[in-house]
Amino acid sequence: MKKFIRELVPYVIIIVVVILLRTFIITPVIVSGDSMIPTLHNGEALLVRKIAYDAHAIERFDIVIIKENNDEIIKRIIGLPGEHISYKNNKLYVNDELVKENFSFRDTEDFNLEELCNCSTIPDRSYLVLGDNRPISKDSRNIGLVKEEDIVGKAIYRIWPLSKFGTIYN
Repeated sequence: MKKFIRELVPYVIIIVVVILLRTFIITPVIVSGDSMIPTLHNGEALLVRKIAYDAHAIERFDIVIIKENNDEIIKRIIGLPGEHISYKNNKLYVNDELVKENFSFRDTEDFNLEELCNCSTIPDRSYLVLGDNRPISKDSRNIGLVKEEDIVGKAIYRIWPLSKFGTIYN
């Protein structure tokens, strides 16, 4: 019996380590839907960094996984706490200054923060998120600003398909 338990211990340790890694540090996510095209496509597999992803680490243009009701959605951080955000003529303005977006996306209809949340700046611990495929994306324009505690983590690697394996850049 002792020999059986000794042989079983390494397997139990491996299982515990895998569960802890997946729960607290990094977890796989499958892209569902087309709201992040052309950056991410339906069915792609990503690794999401959970640990050390807090308010100090959240940056504009990060691709994040968000808890939305009983689902998880993938979006891009556009607005940070304390900022005024608007889109005019398909251009992003942060605090009334033009900010260049270094990634491809579909046209964005004009809007401003007041229309989304009836506020002049994004409240503390809240973020404005958009999908890259703006015409069909369910994002802050529909669901409102995202609370910090609803951000699960940052997408860091694409692991499937193998032809696109690698780091996800902002």
